[in-house]
Amino acid sequence: MGFVGGSQELVQVLIVDADPVQRRTVSAHLVAQAGLRFAPIAFATKAEAIECLAGHPHSIIVADLETVGGVGELGSFSGHDSTVIAMSARGSVHAAVAAMRAGAIDFLPKPFGAAALLDRLDAAIAQWPTAKPQTAQPPTAKPLESAPLEPKLIEQPQPMATTPSMPREDFEGFIGRSAAMAVVYDQISRIAPSRAPVFVTGESGTGKELCAEAIHTRSGRVGRPFVAINCSAIPKDLMESEIFGHVRGAFTGATETRLGAAELADGGTLFLDEIGEMDLGLQAKLLRFIQSGTVQRVGDVTTRRVDVRIVCATHRDPFVEIAAGRFREDLFYRLHVLPIQLPALRERPEDILPLASAFLSRYTAEEARGFRGFDAEAASMLMRHSWPGNVRELQNAIRRMVVLHQGDEVTVAMLPPTIRRGAMAVSNDFAAVEARAATNIVAPFWEQERSIIECAVVAHGGNIARAAAALEISPSTIYRKRQAWLERRTA
Repeated sequence: MGFVGGSQELVQVLIVDADPVQRRTVSAHLVAQAGLRFAPIAFATKAEAIECLAGHPHSIIVADLETVGGVGELGSFSGHDSTVIAMSARGSVHAAVAAMRAGAIDFLPKPFGAAALLDRLDAAIAQWPTAKPQTAQPPTAKPLESAPLEPKLIEQPQPMATTPSMPREDFEGFIGRSAAMAVVYDQISRIAPSRAPVFVTGESGTGKELCAEAIHTRSGRVGRPFVAINCSAIPKDLMESEIFGHVRGAFTGATETRLGAAELADGGTLFLDEIGEMDLGLQAKLLRFIQSGTVQRVGDVTTRRVDVRIVCATHRDPFVEIAAGRFREDLFYRLHVLPIQLPALRERPEDILPLASAFLSRYTAEEARGFRGFDAEAASMLMRHSWPGNVRELQNAIRRMVVLHQGDEVTVAMLPPTIRRGAMAVSNDFAAVEARAATNIVAPFWEQERSIIECAVVAHGGNIARAAAALEISPSTIYRKRQAWLERRTA
């Protein structure tokens, strides 16, 4: 995406925002992350952008609603054969719907990261007719503004992006009807109306941010800002400014006063992802913020009261982090008021095929493929894979498969090699267990335990949940022991 019609013509992206920091940030995202795919050009006013459009049509315009004068002004860009993506610090579903009704094809709530921006641009280009002409050279009307080095906040996925061909989402964007997910859905429904902090734990790729969004959507704060910040993606020297903001002159490079995530989320929800990566010194300031409900920008003497619901998440075991001295115990108990544990995908195997089918439908539509489902062997292989990367790994695997292949049904040969290798290893384990059972040789206890468990898994067609129920143990016990056996074998 970004290169047009197989040629190396650049796609012109006009950034319209009165905030110079935001203009530089968006420009930097495009230059640093997209290489030579896009030619960004930044404007402080709508009039400047329209003047540029007169000589360079067929552009993508990323326009700040407050800068252009509101949703009603998006029509000013019509007549230039251009595509508009709206952005706003006052992000909400209502604002997104209004912007798209006014002519925008997508909506970005501020703050957002490079990945979200590039996804929106790629989706916009995918909607262009193949015969649509593009600008072959980067515009030279204005020099590109210098870009700040610090990364910016991430943004939450928007419900607007769901394609009509996707199967029905089971609960606020989650897909899955397993007993494990039913517990999560019930917890979210009960927790959402509260004002108390929420602490979400779970492995990477299990949907912690989606959980935070669901809590926000089901709370009384829906329609107010949802601001997400990844604590592991921002250098610790910049994290305080990202959360609490700074005033002009507070440090080298602070040329403008800037609101932090806490103030941007006023009235809404602040999601702190991977909070276990936060520096201990900043943890103390976060604790004071939670206790007082006030923020103090870096370099400022004034405190400001904000009304923010805090949801945080980590893939680490918080008790291990506390014992190791990497996480403050007093902060943990301030945040760990309403805990939610998201199950790994291997602990809800009955959701694997529904998720795979949902992703297949989505990416088949996006990539204009003809896939209608999985053949029996491919479906069985998906079920046998352990999915260490959880739902994110499954999503990426299906997308890669759709992009690289054509057909009516997904076959084993189309699946990524990592999935094929993992499933074959499990099949070999089954064969070894059956051979051992036929010899009547006394084996060590761990081998007998393994034999019992694997035979139960074989008896239930590879369904871990059913095998665990028959053995009256937890599915996680089976996965944990399998991992230990694998480590023993490779030691």
